[in-house]
Amino acid sequence: MYLKRYTIAAFIWIALVGWYVYAYVTQTTVNIDFFGVPLPSLSVALWVVLPLVVLYLASVAHMAIYSMLGNFRLRKYDKDYEKIIDEIADTYLGKQERHYTFKTARYKLLGTLLENSIIYPKGDVRGKIKNEKIEKVIDAIETIKSGEVADLKRFNLRSDNELVIQNTRNMFKKGDLKAEDILSNEEKYSEDLRKEVYLEYIKTAPLANIEKYKVYLTKETLNTILSRINADENSLHIPNEDLVSLVENVQLDKKDFIQLSMQLANAHMIPEDRIKLFEVLSEKNEDAIDAYIFTLYDLGMHSPADAILDNSQKDEYQNFKAYRALKECGKNFNIDIFV
Repeated sequence: MYLKRYTIAAFIWIALVGWYVYAYVTQTTVNIDFFGVPLPSLSVALWVVLPLVVLYLASVAHMAIYSMLGNFRLRKYDKDYEKIIDEIADTYLGKQERHYTFKTARYKLLGTLLENSIIYPKGDVRGKIKNEKIEKVIDAIETIKSGEVADLKRFNLRSDNELVIQNTRNMFKKGDLKAEDILSNEEKYSEDLRKEVYLEYIKTAPLANIEKYKVYLTKETLNTILSRINADENSLHIPNEDLVSLVENVQLDKKDFIQLSMQLANAHMIPEDRIKLFEVLSEKNEDAIDAYIFTLYDLGMHSPADAILDNSQKDEYQNFKAYRALKECGKNFNIDIFV
């Protein structure tokens, strides 16, 4: 019941009761003692009306107290609603560290579920959600998904956030951000993004710049660099000492070293340089010895390869020893099938 309506109704009722008693019951006055204290002499009608006034005041106080308590509860729900909107926005943005404290049990349940969930808007729902904060988040997500660049500064996202990485990738592809700006800033850009940019960068970069950021070298990027040797476009000349330095920055196993030798053969690397390269690599890394033997046999340098096999243990390099034995029997096989 609205307080204004209740007050009007109460005073009409009090007035009617007082009027009825005064008009139809009695018009006399009465003097009442209240716990020994004499009260003023008043009309009986007023003495009847007085308890009704007290009842009205008590009821108003009762309603005011519970209305205030209700407002406090509603305020908790309003604050929790704002928090749940913030948590939904943070979840859409892919924030890993998100924790909100809720005052109400219902929102606490929803908050716990969101905190331990990964959700993402399905399809373009811009304009369908009537909440400004979430609409801004969705607009940024859809902008990035479409390959455009969005302003993410207001969301305070970390550098390893997927949206930040994709947004930076979009900036790089559109030419708004140079590769060296990303590669030279370890604090601002994630390692995965720097490696990805490095993979694109080495396709055209000069050797000096490739070596400058060789910390981002991987097997894939090394293969890309080697593919430029004697290539028709963006050809790259790499001296042996520089090539050794690049290879040492990548974790390679025996098979990787052999694949490296095959790739250099396909690149028409000078045989002497190729032999010298794997000789140096084998001295630095035992896993490269197989590739060195393979290179020698592949280039027809049987004597030095046989010398390595003769000085090896009985159970070592069985594949190459089998190849040599077949050659000695007049059987000609491609060395590639023995690795």
